[in-house]
Amino acid sequence: MTQIDHARVRREALRWLILLTLNNARPIGAFEGLILSVAQSEYPDATALELRRELDYLAERELVKVDKQPSGKWHADLTRYGIDVAEYTITCEPGISRPTKYWAG
Repeated sequence: MTQIDHARVRREALRWLILLTLNNARPIGAFEGLILSVAQSEYPDATALELRRELDYLAERELVKVDKQPSGKWHADLTRYGIDVAEYTITCEPGISRPTKYWAG
């Protein structure tokens, strides 16, 4: 019997939620407060630290650009690869729980 890694499921789902949020915020992107409020609609106990950790992960994969402002706020926007992942035009490598595309061929 396989054990479910709940922390991994949460991380990967949060990454997908971030990509979707930023895709809807195009072309201007979004500050972390907005992204966190969306994340908390799915995970009420989500924290700013958790969100920043996943934003850093997505930035390392070159899916998002993160502007860490001197005021302490973070602003994020999708890169062209992030847009392609969000729009299902390229394959999504492991680490993000993008649902399987079941519509339109």
